[in-house]
Amino acid sequence: MRKAIQGRIVPFQIPKSDREFIRYQEDCGVHFYDRLHQHPEIQLTLIRAGYGQFMSRDYIGRFEPGDIFLLGENVPHVFRSDPEFFEVGSKLNSHSLTIFFDLATMHQAVKEVEDLRSLSTLNQFSGKAFQILGERKVVLADGIRGFHRKKGLSRLGAGLEFLDLILSGKPELISLGKDELPTRFSEKDGQRMNRIIQFILANQSNKISLEEVAGEANLSKEAFCRFFKERTRMTFTEYLNQLRIMEAKKLLENSNSDITQLAFQVGFENMSYFHRVFRRQTGKTPLQYRKQLLQTSA
Repeated sequence: MRKAIQGRIVPFQIPKSDREFIRYQEDCGVHFYDRLHQHPEIQLTLIRAGYGQFMSRDYIGRFEPGDIFLLGENVPHVFRSDPEFFEVGSKLNSHSLTIFFDLATMHQAVKEVEDLRSLSTLNQFSGKAFQILGERKVVLADGIRGFHRKKGLSRLGAGLEFLDLILSGKPELISLGKDELPTRFSEKDGQRMNRIIQFILANQSNKISLEEVAGEANLSKEAFCRFFKERTRMTFTEYLNQLRIMEAKKLLENSNSDITQLAFQVGFENMSYFHRVFRRQTGKTPLQYRKQLLQTSA
């Protein structure tokens, strides 16, 4: 049975004063907010507990404890906890620390105060998502963990230090996705994309026809294909396969399941097709991928 998903509006309101440049938020619960959304604030997020899929525009990847993400203004995104976090009675925990920077509140100061001029270059991150790596990642993570203790000017100073560290290029910024995609979704497109993504996530291990997913978007098959590719630079099949291969990699890393059984479990009905898609995305066969994991952990 297909799982239908109720749509949500993509624009997301960060609860804060209109004059507040920095907003700190701690999210702790069984799973993270699982709807595609966007907001005008720059977002810096440290994952402390939990794991799952991070999705932004055409990017599909994983998140786990210790990861730090930088999200520019108005980039559609979702931290989707893995299915086990949604099970009734789950004892799992998800925990993140996030700092939001509202550049609009600093607009006049950035223009007039020489020391703040570098903040104007943060516009380069608009509509883009990054993962933060590099040797200074540890310094950034330590600062984010202690940020809740900051008040007043100390809080402002710490936030500006984070931004200065990022702009200096000391932590390595890994761009997630293609730069030529639209920087934001309209409200109508956001509602539609959220319904599509939620439907795909809920049914990714099942057989999904083009008619079904197009119907979820209230579009004809032809209109859906155009709409989806314009906003992800992928066909529906490519996107679904990427999700399924990611799940297959997770199972190869965390279980001893037979590869044939594993392929059917993630939604592939043909083994030769599974091997072909897996090799195209990873450069290895599933067996080679598993052997490499075993060698790395030995």
